[in-house]
Formats: sequence, C-alpha cells, structure tokens
Amino acid sequence: MRANSLSFRLIVSSAVVAIVLLVSAAYLLNALFQQALQRNFDSRLRATLDGILANVDLGPDGKPHLQGAISDNRFNLPLSGWYWQIGEVGGKAGDLASGSLLEQRIVVPDDALATRDKEGIASFSTRDNDGQQLRVIEQNLKLFGSSQDYSFMVAGNFDELSAEVASFRKALLTVLGLLGAGLLAAILAQVRYGLQPLVDMQRRLNDIRSGKIELLQDDFPAEIQPVADELNLLVQSNFEIIDRARMQVGNLAHALKTPISVLTNEARDSKSPLAVKVKEQIDVMRDQVNLYLDRARRAARAQTIGSATDVEPVLQSLARTLQRINRDRNLAIKVNVPPTLRFRGERQDLEEMVGNVMDNACKWAKSKINVSAKLMPVSSEPGRAWLVITVDDDGPGIAAENRAEALKRGQRLDESKPGSGLGMSIILETASMYAGKVELADAETGGLRVNLQLPAVGG
Repeated sequence: MRANSLSFRLIVSSAVVAIVLLVSAAYLLNALFQQALQRNFDSRLRATLDGILANVDLGPDGKPHLQGAISDNRFNLPLSGWYWQIGEVGGKAGDLASGSLLEQRIVVPDDALATRDKEGIASFSTRDNDGQQLRVIEQNLKLFGSSQDYSFMVAGNFDELSAEVASFRKALLTVLGLLGAGLLAAILAQVRYGLQPLVDMQRRLNDIRSGKIELLQDDFPAEIQPVADELNLLVQSNFEIIDRARMQVGNLAHALKTPISVLTNEARDSKSPLAVKVKEQIDVMRDQVNLYLDRARRAARAQTIGSATDVEPVLQSLARTLQRINRDRNLAIKVNVPPTLRFRGERQDLEEMVGNVMDNACKWAKSKINVSAKLMPVSSEPGRAWLVITVDDDGPGIAAENRAEALKRGQRLDESKPGSGLGMSIILETASMYAGKVELADAETGGLRVNLQLPAVGG
C-alpha cells in the first residue's frame, strides 16, 4: 500500500483516532474503577467507624473505653495495616488504639483534616511505619457526659486492593487491545468496501481503453456517479473529435487531389523547362501531402479510445503474404504468437508497423525469419502491460554503432537494396503515437533483431 493513497490515508487517520480514543478510554475506565474501589473501601471503613462509636463510652477515669471487643481480628494482628485510634482533639494523639498499632500511632498529614463532607468526616491517605498505604477516615465527636471533642480514626490497608486493581487493569488492557484489533480489521474492511467502487471504475475505464465496453454503466454510488457521468461525456467527446478529425483529413485529401491532378495534367502536356520543373515539384508536393495525410490518419487512430486488434491473425496474414512475394528465395517465415494477445490500437496501424519490419527482414534475410510476441507487464501499474513483437532474421545485421543511424528518417545504410528508407521512420513515428518504441539488437539467428513495443490489451 502506497503512502500517497486514499486507502493509506483513511486507514492511518482512522487508526490514529481509534488508538487515541482507546487509550483515553483505558485511562478513564482505570481512574473510574479506582475511584469506585476507593468509595467502596471508604464505606467499609465508615461501617467499622460506626461500630467503634457504638462500643466506646467514658470510663470511671473520664477516658474513652471500649465496651466490647471489635469483631474484626485484623485490628488485633500487629501491624496488619488495619488500625483504629481515639484521642482528644488537640490533645495527645491516640489515647486509645487498636492492638494492631502496638506502640505506633497514625500520623495525620497537616492538610488532611481541612476538608470534610456534610457529616463532618474527613478522608485521606497516608502510610504507616512499614510503608503500607493506608486509607483513613476521621470524625470528631463528643462522648456522652463529656464536653471534650474526640477524634475517631479508622485506617485500612489499601495495598490489599493493589492486586485487584492490577487484575482489572490487565483485563481492561486485554479487552481494549482485542477491541483495537477488531476496530483495525473493521477499518480495513470498511476502507476496502468503501473504495471498491473506485476500483471498479478503474477496471471499467481499462475495459473502455481495451475496447471491451464503450461507456461506464450508471450503477456507481451517488458520490462518484457525477464523476462517472463526466468521464462518459469525455469518452463520447473523444469519439466525436476523432470522427471529425478523420472526416477533415478525408475532406482535405479530396480537396487537394483535384488541384494536384489538374496541375499534373497541365504540366504533362508541355515540354518546356518550366513545365518539367512544375511537374517535379508537384510530385514532391503529392508525396508530402500523402505523407502528412497518412500521419494525420495514424495520429487520429492512435488516439482512439477502445480500439483493439488480435495480434496472431495479423502476423500470420503478413507472413503468408511476404512468403508469396518472396517465394523465389524460399524464405521460411515462422510465426510464434499466443492467440490471446491483443494490440490496443487499430489493425491498419499494426499491419503497417509490423509489415514494414517484416518486409525489411525479408530483404536482408538469407533463409529464415522468426516472428514472436509476448506480454511485458508494467510493474508500477498492475493490470497494464506492453505488447513486445520481435522479428529476427539471419541476414548480415547492423553493427551496434550504426543502429541509431538506421532509425533516422530516409536513412539507408546499403543502397543495393530497393526502398526509400522511410519504412523504419514510419514505424518509429506510428509507434511513438501509441507511446511505444522500436529497438534494434542482435538476433539469435545471427542477423538483426527488431523489438517493437506497443500497448497491449490486458495484463
């Protein structure tokens, strides 16, 4: 998946949002769980505090005493983390304390008692001498028959809940991790499903260019149907432009044909030097007009959308024709082409290009010519491919340093063979109109190899 693609952008942006939300949810749920756990713990401590308040009374000495034992044995285990103590407000801390405290007393932070709820109960956290985290609640009350305020404290070992918090956090991360993986899979599926119409549009456009269909069907989602409609209008406009260009080329050919014929006839009837010169220039003009009209026709055909030609019948037909023409030389022309190959272009242009290449090979070959074709996929564009037609002969070939010269217009390296030297130039010109190219190399048969690269239908 390329970084510069809609799929990549949608997946990455959605994944980032999902991760941020999941991390935020994990933090929030963990905080809410700890707060709920702390409130529940405070409720347990308050219930214990109420039990202590119900058991405390003033003794004969005017000091608070327990009327009965606290049922929770943890308050009797030394340094268990569960403590209670009672002392005068502003007096000596801890006049009466649980057995679990031994000689120690709960140390109250300076600002711990500054905030109380509507019942006058303060809640805070601290640590005992063994480093255990304590959760403490404190309330000031007067005992019956006394004017002195007493501070009642109950502390519980909050570290006992650490395992429960860790277990919840582990379960939370596991669940959110699975949820994140599920969301990522859902995002991938959603992006793939959501962008599928664009993939279908690309495939159908390729079918239009290949000649399988003429227009995009009207079954795209509402968001991209206007794009499909505009593309259909563009395709129709292309057809109309090509038709007008062909018609104008035909009209120009007919318009020039009559004046050139009249001038030719007039010049032929006279033997004067002027007439001879005029006839000579008319012939040049006719050749140029025919050349550029042919070029215009080839350019119009090359730009046509939807043209497609089967390659194998064209090459077989050219081979039979050239064998008949050169039957006195006993040339063997072998064609090895898969029947499924198709050229994305006009049959006439394929015949003209390959015909010129094979005709040149016949001129120079000693006894055999091999013609083959294959698909060459375009790695950067899946579904696209080039059609490579190879023509080998067993003639003298062309030296590597002379091959660039041989591709020039009108260039002939050997005047002993008939021809104008324009064939290779026409091949190059027509191939370039299809964004193709021509390459010369050494053939396995010992002569010249010509590789003609043209656009193919399919990949």
